[in-house]
Amino acid sequence: MNYAAYREKHYPIGSGVTEAACKTVIKQRLCCSGMRWKETGAAVVLSLRTLVLTPTRWTQFWNKLNQYGFPVAL
Repeated sequence: MNYAAYREKHYPIGSGVTEAACKTVIKQRLCCSGMRWKETGAAVVLSLRTLVLTPTRWTQFWNKLNQYGFPVAL
């Protein structure tokens, strides 16, 4: 990676933003006292959490659901 070129263009090259997002999205929701998660349940909760924390994606999600419906396993 050409750090000098990226810094010159003011691109973020540190991991701080990613680490803060992990703390906000994952750690604060899944690591509360007494919580135990299975992988499937955690994945569903994190999917919903990311939709809620990104308002444009929340709207896109519901528009797609309204457009295509919700598949129900029989």
